[in-house]
Amino acid sequence: MDKLSDLKHLFVTVFLGNFALNLIPPAITDITVGALCPAQDECSLAIYLSGFQQAILGLGSMMMLPLLGHLSDVYGRKTLLTVPVVASIIPSVILAIGRSTNYFYAYYVVKTFTGMVSDNGIECLSIAYAAAKISEEKRVSAIGVVAGIGSAASLFGTMAARFLSTAHIFLVAAIFSMVATIYMRIFLKETSGRVNSDPLNQPILVDSGAECSQSGSDSSKIAVSQSFKKVLPLKDIFCLLRSSGTLSLATVIAFLNGLGEGGQQTPFLYFLKARLQYNKDNFAVLMLIGYSAAAIGQLFLMPRLAPIIGEEAILSLALIAGFINMLIDSIAWAVWVPYVANLLPIIAFLIRPALQCIVSKQVGPNEQGISQGCIAGISSLGNILSPLIYTPLTDLFLSERAPFNYPGFNLFCVGLAWLIALIPSMMIHFGLRNSRLKIRDDGCSLDA
Repeated sequence: MDKLSDLKHLFVTVFLGNFALNLIPPAITDITVGALCPAQDECSLAIYLSGFQQAILGLGSMMMLPLLGHLSDVYGRKTLLTVPVVASIIPSVILAIGRSTNYFYAYYVVKTFTGMVSDNGIECLSIAYAAAKISEEKRVSAIGVVAGIGSAASLFGTMAARFLSTAHIFLVAAIFSMVATIYMRIFLKETSGRVNSDPLNQPILVDSGAECSQSGSDSSKIAVSQSFKKVLPLKDIFCLLRSSGTLSLATVIAFLNGLGEGGQQTPFLYFLKARLQYNKDNFAVLMLIGYSAAAIGQLFLMPRLAPIIGEEAILSLALIAGFINMLIDSIAWAVWVPYVANLLPIIAFLIRPALQCIVSKQVGPNEQGISQGCIAGISSLGNILSPLIYTPLTDLFLSERAPFNYPGFNLFCVGLAWLIALIPSMMIHFGLRNSRLKIRDDGCSLDA
């Protein structure tokens, strides 16, 4: 009962935090173009600045999320969850005060730093909290509900952005971020960083000076405790990700998914604005449809499908849906076409929670933070490279310099990332689903 109560408070925190974060995206494209290129629909400076910010955010998240996850395993997930929730307050306050060019640049700089922990940190640490609190058999449902509540918050945040004035959007976002922080600090219980005595749940990462060693003895437990007091070495992250074939494949999928998600953000929005003259209201309706589909899929579809076909099959189906979505958007010929295509996220938005479920079953409860942080960090690496690939493509194919007449070619390339990710997902589905390996003194190796 206590665990259920803890999860309810976690759900409220996730909802409030994500609601605040998702009030901003429908309005930020218009504000960026208005501040940098007044009275224009197409703005190369806005495209490149947004792409640069996305790359820096991805680089920062790649470094910060594994560290946050690692520290949450040690000092408690409530303590570390406070960091991204509080960080999300500051950018909203800046644009609530003003939206002129100077205020936009102030927001741009602050958001570049705070977004490193706030954009994906809330989801990452919330998934780790839920996975550590729930048994493996019920973990799929718990992670699906956390993801679904995040999508529901995105839905209501986008709906609010549709009806709120631009001036009020950022004020409301700041207020909800503050409420999320206060609620979490008062009601959410802290988690323990102790090592579980069950041998099956012993951590993969132990420290014997500079290498990974086999867990299971009292001396190794002491080594784990000592290791967790230090900054996580980069080689330990690689050791963890190599500790099973499933985790290695999940790493590849996470990278390609990050590449696709990055291309679905800024380049997609600027494509719609330049090609179909979308504005704040159009973006809000589009996101409203997508988040509605995502919430339904994560809250209701995934918990029912996972016990029948498994999260591995769900992952493969979701990757196919992501590719089809981008293919349709790339040839959009009317304003309503992206609206219809955005019904596909009822399946496509299951990529991340399905992957998180697969990863969570490969580690014990004491390494949920670091494992989810590593996967989120690898996904952020894809976000780093994404604008470097898709931003020039977007600018090129929306201009008169395009080598051939296909304005949505950049979106087709975005979909290719998910299509390629289908290959390792099928290897998980038809291979060994639980291939956790043990770590020996001489490195990561197969269990004899």
